[in-house]
Amino acid sequence: MAAAASPSRQPAAKNPVTDSSMSRSETSLPPGSIPPAAASPRDPVAEPAGAAAEQRPFYSHPLRSEFPLSNKLARLGWGVVAAVLFRLSPVPCFGWRRALLRAFGGRIAPTALVYPSARIWAPWNLTMEAGSALGPEVHCYDVGPVHIGVDATISLRTFLCGASHDISHPARPLVIGAIHVKRGAYVFAESFIGSGVTVGEGAVVSARAVVVRDVADYDVVSGNPARVVGRRRLSAPESEPAAG
Repeated sequence: MAAAASPSRQPAAKNPVTDSSMSRSETSLPPGSIPPAAASPRDPVAEPAGAAAEQRPFYSHPLRSEFPLSNKLARLGWGVVAAVLFRLSPVPCFGWRRALLRAFGGRIAPTALVYPSARIWAPWNLTMEAGSALGPEVHCYDVGPVHIGVDATISLRTFLCGASHDISHPARPLVIGAIHVKRGAYVFAESFIGSGVTVGEGAVVSARAVVVRDVADYDVVSGNPARVVGRRRLSAPESEPAAG
């Protein structure tokens, strides 16, 4: 039995529209160029424009110290004394630490309390009135004047930031502001008090609050940024019993 003849394959008909467009695109390319379909993907290593832009300096002026040599030498001397004689002193030796601060220009009342782990940038810019306290691990960055009023308390790990930088200027100059914590105010643990801030008489700054504006007398503030959450009302002191 004879095998059936396989049908002969006819060549695929050409589409005159697509074939003509392909021929036109291929013939329009310059000699030696690669057709778009065969072009290799963009190599990021071959185009370092973005990386070069990131390496370009952001500021047109380098950051430079604005303090005179006398200030640097004074802070160097204080740093040595603080490391050896101040921070290593036993906690009860408040009088010893008051004397050291006064030796470097601090105005420290006889009943002010400064704990040995407190860090003071420049004692000559610090004023502490009677009964005031700088608690353990307080960081007093007193580039500008810091005044702690009568019976005011700065509690554990609070940061008193007496200076910042002008971020709108390419040279980023220092912006220095005084900090004043008035009579009877209480700044609780790990708070931040910004430069130029006054904490009013009897005011309370809650733990970890960020204070960048003045706090009115007897206000209680909390949060980041700190907002008024109440008023402080002191109860009347108990009267002593009359002598028999």
